[in-house]
Amino acid sequence: MGAANTSISGSEYETQVILNVYDLTPLNNYIYWFGCGIFHSGIEVHGKEYGFGAHDFPASGVFEVEPRSCPGFIYRNSIILGRIKMPPSEFRSFIENVAAEYHGDTYHLISKNCNHFTDDICWRLTGKRIPGWVNRLARLGALCSCLLPESLQVTTVKQLPEYHNCSEEEGSESVSTATPHDPTESDDADQDKLHLISQCAGSEELSFVKEAQR
Repeated sequence: MGAANTSISGSEYETQVILNVYDLTPLNNYIYWFGCGIFHSGIEVHGKEYGFGAHDFPASGVFEVEPRSCPGFIYRNSIILGRIKMPPSEFRSFIENVAAEYHGDTYHLISKNCNHFTDDICWRLTGKRIPGWVNRLARLGALCSCLLPESLQVTTVKQLPEYHNCSEEEGSESVSTATPHDPTESDDADQDKLHLISQCAGSEELSFVKEAQR
């Protein structure tokens, strides 16, 4: 869907860096004009969109979807943030390295959400920040954290579509009752869990990015 945003010049690949913004609530239609809103965002590069969401495991929370089609959210608009010259293979290595810094169990609505992720990616790729209104709610929450319920301050919030239980009859164990494994277990175990979560999310359009080994 996003192939038109990439061009090849000799051995160099030039592509747009695009911020795709989604509404989390219909209320955005009213409060958007006041510079507020509750938004999800993803970064589109080389025809794929990358976002960050929560799950219960110490492994990559970075996921990949078709541009402007993130399941569970209402697409609002796209903002071109710049252009980069980076082959797809090099970008893939880049995003896998970043995924190691964004584990699903570190997601936090106020301090480390999907918009923090896209802002970080944009800064690393283009030296620019995403528009301030996209993550304004989190910044206001950080300033007024003393007024927020304690549970909201310390609990990760699942921004991805709700994970559905996979019954044993369907050939998979339930994800909802799983607990984070011991960090000394193999990285393959983490990736197996991510594959299971992707399946149980109920969408073939969403897949987690495997983080680079360090």
